[in-house]
Amino acid sequence: MHPVQLPGDPLSLAFDAARRAAREGEVPVGAVVVRDGAILGIGHNRPRALRDPTAHAEILAIREACARIGDERLIGCDLYVTLEPCPMCAGAISFARIRRLYFAAQDPKGGGVEHGPRVFNQPTCHHAPEVYGGFRETEAAELLRSFFRQRRDG
Repeated sequence: MHPVQLPGDPLSLAFDAARRAAREGEVPVGAVVVRDGAILGIGHNRPRALRDPTAHAEILAIREACARIGDERLIGCDLYVTLEPCPMCAGAISFARIRRLYFAAQDPKGGGVEHGPRVFNQPTCHHAPEVYGGFRETEAAELLRSFFRQRRDG
């Protein structure tokens, strides 16, 4: 498999993946791994469909990227995700050696980067990416609110 040239903004692709998750009845989170302007992996939440609690968008995007390049380390890669990663995903980001993490909405309840255990700030963390949050935060938060509102009201 060869990398796909980036057709546009990687965060927009992550939002497309998040909307796909919502259509499939999954929590709308999407993630994209990029290196040198090429997409290496795209994922959206699929724990219900795959019956796998680890099938978060970030994990699936990282798995695809690793398979594509044939390595467990994603040196020089950036991850774009629509929601602050949970502690499990933050651990995977660290182990994969992601260079930069860009995320949209913060997750005060379940986040593991700027909230909760703050995985990258722990002395036991082997690698901490550069972290940039708050991109298109309102859009991401509304996508999540709308999804959960429909589930409550539907």
